[in-house]
Amino acid sequence: MARRLGKRKRPDRGTHMIKEQLKIEEGIFENRTMMCLWRMFNHGIITKMDFVLKTGKEADVYIADAGPQAQGAEYVILKIFRIETSSFPKRMDYMIGDPRFEGVRNNIFAIVNTWCRKEYGNLMAAEIAGVHAPRPYYFRGNVLAIEFIGEDDIPARTLKESQIENPAAVLDMILEDMKKLYGAQLVHGDVSEYNILMKADVPYMIDFGQAVLLTHPKSGEFLERDIRNILGYFSRRYKLERDADRTLEYVTGKQAAPAPS
Repeated sequence: MARRLGKRKRPDRGTHMIKEQLKIEEGIFENRTMMCLWRMFNHGIITKMDFVLKTGKEADVYIADAGPQAQGAEYVILKIFRIETSSFPKRMDYMIGDPRFEGVRNNIFAIVNTWCRKEYGNLMAAEIAGVHAPRPYYFRGNVLAIEFIGEDDIPARTLKESQIENPAAVLDMILEDMKKLYGAQLVHGDVSEYNILMKADVPYMIDFGQAVLLTHPKSGEFLERDIRNILGYFSRRYKLERDADRTLEYVTGKQAAPAPS
């Protein structure tokens, strides 16, 4: 016979609503993801999932109402990394040589879990370094909760979608943040007009999952690619020209190697 709950043990209305919403989402998320979302609710990071902002091969991005533990925020971004249809095996260049992946079991959930933890750690390092990037709140399994970048409930546009009045100033801020990241022993690894959000003329880097430590065997290659990507975009869009070698020297604080004679 089922035991009746005493009055003190009855769930409050908020908890009941959360459970009902999780039931609704059950057809979308697999069980492990559901448990991770429940932790987000239980820890006061979010109170309600609002709507999906973006879907991708590696992750879906949701906007949620913030809970009391989200440092006064009104909204939170939930990045839910895909498990069943994950493309993470194609990301091995960012994993091999990274000590954070050493000893990880050879199954997709363990890899995705580590990738999620890695992005959280990278964002923490970026925040400490003073980089314009979303503040990380919490992670569990394949779910990452980070700061919402936007105004009211409207997400900020990407650099690609924005028309900038002072492109030189924006590029300088991006390169300064890359320099700060380098000082924090990190290379973003995927800087482009698609992974930068514009809020009040300030560029915010996003998608830090692939960021690698300077000790990574390909960190130098990734950094040079980042620099050429962002300089190439500003050259094409705004006819703003910067020398890639001098920019690399600025970001790393090292003298660029002379060109071969």
